[in-house]
Order: sequence, then C-alpha cells, then structure tokens
Amino acid sequence: MSKNHTRSTPPLSVREVAGTTVVELRGEIDLLAAPALAARLGALTAGTCPDLVLDLRAVSFIDCSGLGVLCRARNRVLAGQGRLRLVAHSARFRHVLRLAGLAGVFEIRPGLPPSLAAEVVTVTAD
Repeated sequence: MSKNHTRSTPPLSVREVAGTTVVELRGEIDLLAAPALAARLGALTAGTCPDLVLDLRAVSFIDCSGLGVLCRARNRVLAGQGRLRLVAHSARFRHVLRLAGLAGVFEIRPGLPPSLAAEVVTVTAD
C-alpha cells in the first residue's frame, strides 16, 4: 500500500461503447479506495441488464476489501440479469483470486475485445 493515505478512490475512467460500460481502474484498490469505488460501481450497476467491463490491467494492488467490491458489483450485475467481465492479464491477480476462493467466479479476459477497444467515447473521468 502506498504512503498516501489521503486518497479515497483509485483513478478511473468510464466510457460507454455500444451499450457496454467500460471502467478502467488504475493504482491500488484497497481499504481506503473501496468505499468510494463501491459507490461508483453501485451507480453503474443500478438498473436492469447492466453490461459492465472492469479493466484492471493498470491496477497495481488489490486487497480483500477490493475483492469484496468486485464481488458486490458481480452480485448486483447478476441480480439485474446483466453481464460483468474483468480484463486482467496479471498472473498475480489470478493467483489472488485462487487464494481467495474466487477462481472461476468472474469472467476474465486478458484484453479488451476489439469492439470495445476501438471506439472511445468518454463519459466521465475521475
């Protein structure tokens, strides 16, 4: 964890591509960042049939509170009969999921599908 204890959420950007919300996260997803991130993802997963892609390739660290945020987002998406995909190419991240008993729980891709990577329409940036 970094020594900067004043931040409240990891930097993120949100964009909409053909009905899919792509959230790119950067930095650390830890106890300090989890509440604000959970609120943001809660807003993005409200409603019916949310289609959400969380791009975690630039995340340098995730702890159990960050994993909890991902699990809550997954549960909200599934309850709304939507789809959640994680983009992560790190073997370390997959190892953390296995250690936490979450292997196989998330749909994980090594990169963004070309259809989502090509068009960039920024909705918000934090």
